[in-house]
Amino acid sequence: MINVLEISLSSTATIKDALKLIDHGAVKIALIVDKNNHLLGTLSDGDIRRGLLKKKTLEHSIEDIYYKNPVCANENDSRDTLLNLIAKHKISQIPIIDKNKKIVDLFVLDDNLSTKQYKNTVVLMVGGLGTRLRPLTENTPKPMLEVGGKPILLTIVEGFVKSGFTNITMCLGYKSNVIQDFFQDGSKFGVEIEYISEDKEMGTVGALTLLKQKPKEAFFVMNGDLLTNFNYEQMLEFHESHNSKTTMCVREYDFQVPYGVVNINNENIVSIEEKPVHSFFVNAGIYLLEPECIDLIPNDEFYDMPSLIEKIIASKRKVVAFPVREYWLDVGRKDEFKKANQDIELLK
Repeated sequence: MINVLEISLSSTATIKDALKLIDHGAVKIALIVDKNNHLLGTLSDGDIRRGLLKKKTLEHSIEDIYYKNPVCANENDSRDTLLNLIAKHKISQIPIIDKNKKIVDLFVLDDNLSTKQYKNTVVLMVGGLGTRLRPLTENTPKPMLEVGGKPILLTIVEGFVKSGFTNITMCLGYKSNVIQDFFQDGSKFGVEIEYISEDKEMGTVGALTLLKQKPKEAFFVMNGDLLTNFNYEQMLEFHESHNSKTTMCVREYDFQVPYGVVNINNENIVSIEEKPVHSFFVNAGIYLLEPECIDLIPNDEFYDMPSLIEKIIASKRKVVAFPVREYWLDVGRKDEFKKANQDIELLK
């Protein structure tokens, strides 16, 4: 039986409070209750990320983002009833309430709460030249540069293993032997690895046409020079819950204009904004694609992900954004490599 008090929050709690509870809890959900423990709703990681896309901040209340009509069960319902509800609504957790609608338990499909294992393929693009990191990359491919005492690529692989994804394909190019000699078949690291060799530069997705077998389910594509500690399982759940054909990770990026901005209407000055900050969502280099998207990639050509996504959108297929709220860093330049080694504790 789960201690529901440990996963309960007031509707006036902040998003920051909710993240702390969800990230450190085993069930990855918060129960929203009033002062008498009557169930008001539920809050998941996906609810929070949708709020972030609407420009909510960590200091905002969860009032506008939690789900107010969750599927519930009564405390006297049988296990078969609970399992039928889970199957019918395609959920993995059901709050259990008493006759007064007070929360008494949370039924979780996976009783042992162990990491679920997934068949989804993970394609890692690790063939780049690492030109901006020279001379560090003269003898070592960029994904094999060490941060915190181990290669960036190993940190990426370990992150996927932690989330339950162990089928890895690496698209190789520059200094490919260094990567293959280190990982071999992957068994030492708890994964199965297949390798694709690019005889020429093929961009961020051109190599997908070289896959030995077309994936049967949604598959990840990720650049091999990224450091992050977010949960890839949550990204897959987000992708599936939105019936998306492509999901792109995005990162909020703030840019401050270093001058006072003068707003003008014809020759008249309307207002002056002193060093305003503009916020954008930028591509974070991690994607989930449905297998049919591969059919849109030209064979044996250089082709980048932005071009593919534009083609997917033009074909009227659904493309959604998944905001990365966790630590994330693109290790593409020397200053970023230095920062990565300074930030290593944030990845644990």
